[in-house]
Amino acid sequence: MTSTPVPVATPTPRRPRVRRRRVDRRGWLFVAPFLVVFALVFLVPVAYAIGLSLFREQVFFGGTTFVGLDNYRLALTDPKFWESFGRVALFLVVQVPVMLLLALVAALAIDSARLHAAGFFRIVIFLPYAVPAVVATLMWGFVYGDTFGLAADLNGLLGRDAVRPLSGDWVLLSIGNIVTWEFVGYNMLILYSALKVVPGELYEAAAIDGAGAFRTVLSIKLPAIRGALVIATIFSIIGSFQLFNEPNILRTLVPNAISTYYTPNMYAYNLSFGGQQYNYSATVAIVMGVITALIAYVVQLRGTRKGA
Repeated sequence: MTSTPVPVATPTPRRPRVRRRRVDRRGWLFVAPFLVVFALVFLVPVAYAIGLSLFREQVFFGGTTFVGLDNYRLALTDPKFWESFGRVALFLVVQVPVMLLLALVAALAIDSARLHAAGFFRIVIFLPYAVPAVVATLMWGFVYGDTFGLAADLNGLLGRDAVRPLSGDWVLLSIGNIVTWEFVGYNMLILYSALKVVPGELYEAAAIDGAGAFRTVLSIKLPAIRGALVIATIFSIIGSFQLFNEPNILRTLVPNAISTYYTPNMYAYNLSFGGQQYNYSATVAIVMGVITALIAYVVQLRGTRKGA
């Protein structure tokens, strides 16, 4: 008699227990102070400015009225705004390349082993950046004055008004000279810091291959500091569109050459504090901020793109 085999039940495999990942929120405690300060000094003022730009104060009826995007339409067709924008755009196109070129030459010279007392020159070139912008502008203003200072002395020596840096045709160039004097050292330090982190093995390999100093600069140093150049360019673009201190201070010396809307920042400032047009002033500031951000973003994309 044959016995029927009894089927043995196979145990059902247990599913592995999924451990829930515990979220550690202690990191937020460390960044919370920064987030609070960032919200108070940046997000809240921007939101308040946007809110102001959506209203307009009624002169005859009193009070403020919601006008939506009317202030923005007015700003985009305002000839004074576009005149001031064109002026700082011209300033950017001319002054920024000159300043960055001088900063690059200074950084390369200090980084090279052929310059004696490199530390001394580094401090001397950077020193103007430590001078407050107001003090620097007043100092150069007295140098430029055609009735006093160096320009007046030169005119007296020549017997005619040949040197007039604060005239209407030359005042923008004079402001560019002041800004260049102030910020060459700042940009030089950015580029010099990038040069100091270039691996020494690259220089040794270039020397073995017989590369000279000029070839080393083109093939090693400039590609290595490309990111620093992009950063310096973006900072310079933002600074150019924010031009305010220098023309605003020089205006006390030559009010006929520098108008109240000489730059967009001066225009917004005088609209607010001189004309009590807070809503339209906020609109001009926001439009200028958006334009600056877009241009800086395009430069960043172009500068960081591979193979560009």
